[in-house]
This record gives sequence, structure tokens and C-alpha cells, in this order.
Amino acid sequence: MLLTLAAFWSGSFLFNAVAVAELPVLSVVTLRVALGALLLQLVLRAAGQRLPGGARLWGAFGVMGLLNNCLPFGLIVWGQQHLASGVAAILNAATPLFTVLLAHALTTDEKLTRARLSGVMLGFMGVAVLIGGDALQALGNGLTAQLACLGAAISYALAGIFGRRFRVLGVSPMAGAAGQLTASSLLLVPVTLLADRPWLLPMPSAAALWALLGLALLSTALAYVLYFRLLATVGATNLLLVTLLVPPGAILLGSLFLHEPLQPRQLGGTALIALGLGVIDGRLLRMVMRLLGKRQPT
Repeated sequence: MLLTLAAFWSGSFLFNAVAVAELPVLSVVTLRVALGALLLQLVLRAAGQRLPGGARLWGAFGVMGLLNNCLPFGLIVWGQQHLASGVAAILNAATPLFTVLLAHALTTDEKLTRARLSGVMLGFMGVAVLIGGDALQALGNGLTAQLACLGAAISYALAGIFGRRFRVLGVSPMAGAAGQLTASSLLLVPVTLLADRPWLLPMPSAAALWALLGLALLSTALAYVLYFRLLATVGATNLLLVTLLVPPGAILLGSLFLHEPLQPRQLGGTALIALGLGVIDGRLLRMVMRLLGKRQPT
């Protein structure tokens, strides 16, 4: 499930790049969540299920939709107007690093350890390498776009922590995904109608329409069913390690279909993030300790 989710989210960066070339940011985000919500509502109806009711639950859906859809989708799509899709995906890989820090402050069962702290430091070093010293010296669209993608990573981290409550509320993964996307649509549609006036926009090309369908079906509807299922079983920190798997896929797709270049420092930053996440996960450190233990004389 983790690999499938990574594949769906890798594709979202390619789909975003194609769609935002012809449509405004708000329109892309709103169509993504609205079509995804419609698809999941149809699936729920076909399965004989209905969305649960109650003000408390729909308040939670609203917060989740804001943190997991409205804010990060908007920030990433806006950022991709100025960044290659692979770079945006690499910056999104900072999500589990923020999750580790925020989970320590906001939860009782995902506390920060020395290994996790070391991993966070390595990961943030990777993010610094990705942004680069030249960008930090000149505040421009490039830096602003990169910071927007990092803001999306923080929002995703908060959503992963907040979304743990849906298991306690007894919400199924399908209903959780449909409720979140429906709440996001209710928040975004009025704003988009006022800001973009979509009835005045030119008809997008077939490529843009296919990209929107890919965003809605694969990267949103199906992806969030997997997201809520994994969140209920492995926790926020482990779930959001999936973002480590997203950059290689997004870079490959961007290179194959959009001919996007990748700079050496971006590869170096990715390697540092990967090392940091490996330390956070703990298995890499345990494997090294086992190897060192075997080599010690008896």
C-alpha cells in the first residue's frame, strides 16, 4: 500500500505541472478535490454506504480538508509555476521531518528520540542543500516557491497527526477520504467561483483535462483511501515516510514527460533527506549496530 500511495502521489506533480500551465491555481485545486469527492461519493453509494453525520465529525472533516487538501494543494500547485515538479516533490519529502517534531509536541505515543533527532537534523540539512545558498541570498520567486512547498509539508504533517482521531471516531478509510474531500470542496468552490470566474476561462486542452482526471482519480480519491487505511494502522510518522518514495518517481516522470533538468545539489539534498529518514525509522541504525556487533571479538 505504501508503494502504491507513493506512485499515486508521484504522479500528482506531473499532473499539476500539466494542468497549471492552462488553468489558475485555485481552479486546479478545486477541480481536483471536487472530482475526487464525487468519485468517492459514487463508490460509497454503490457499496450501500453513506457518509456519517454529526457536527463534531464534520468539523473534523473540515479541519482535515483544510490541512490535508486546501492549503498544501494550493501551495504546491502555486509553487510548481516556478519550480520543476521533481524539485517540488523533493521539498515535499521534508513532511516526515516536520511530523517527527510536531508529533513529539502534540502526541503522547510518538515522542522524539536521539535517533529521530539526528534524523531530523540530517533531513533539514538536506532541505538547506536543496534550497541553496544563492537562493537564500536573493529573495525571489524561486525561493518563495520553495518555501511554499515547505509550508505544504508542514500542513501535511499537521494533517497526519490530526487525522489519527478518525480511527477513534470509527470512520472507515473510504468514508474518511470521502468526508475530507467533500469538506474541502465546500470550502474551495465558493472562493474559486469568486476569484477565478471559471466560466470566463478558455476551454483547456485534452492534455490538461486528462491531467485533472489523473489528479482526481489516482492522486486524490484512491490515494486518500490508502492514506486513511495506513494512518489507522502504522501511525502518522511512519505513514508520512512515504514522501521519501515520492521524489524519485516525480523526478523520473518530470524528466521523461516534461524534460525537466535536475541539478547535482538537488540529488545531494535528496540523499541527505533519505539518510535522515532512514535514521528516524531506526532500522538502518539497528542494522549497522548488528553488523558492528558481529565483527567484535568474543
